Amino acid sequence: MLNIVLVEPEIPNNTGNIGRLCVGTESRLHLVHPFGFVINDKNLKRSGLDYWVHLDVSEYADVDEWISTIPDRSRVFLMSSHAEKSYLETDFQDGDWLVFGKESVGLSKEVLDRFENHLTIPMSKLIRSFNIANSVAFVVGEAKRQISLKKRGCFRNVILNTD
Repeated sequence: MLNIVLVEPEIPNNTGNIGRLCVGTESRLHLVHPFGFVINDKNLKRSGLDYWVHLDVSEYADVDEWISTIPDRSRVFLMSSHAEKSYLETDFQDGDWLVFGKESVGLSKEVLDRFENHLTIPMSKLIRSFNIANSVAFVVGEAKRQISLKKRGCFRNVILNTD
């Protein structure tokens, strides 16, 4: 099961959509306070409320509390538009932690500095970033694809020549 982490999410519709994605992909959602909204019927109704009762979700008061629950920090992957390595070049495993920052500014330098694995989503130079719900869907889709192939015994590592 993948662990999807939203650090200080600001927009309830995005969090609702990501919660719905987590239910559909059997992933866990971890929400790190403070939020830019209150989790209630009004804020999540259109995007994910019908599924919220089925969601495996945990909330943390702050980043330190969340970090204290991680068994293997080497399997934590932080998404950043400033990272050099693409999520498409990463070997994901069941149980990995995929971390996304708040919609307005992403992950803070303080959070990024606490982990080694920073990944980006390749995109056109015409945009600054993807919507967070779309970003989560891209990365979760690729991670689930890889995990599924490994379980079926069809996965083989491909060495990319970057010269």
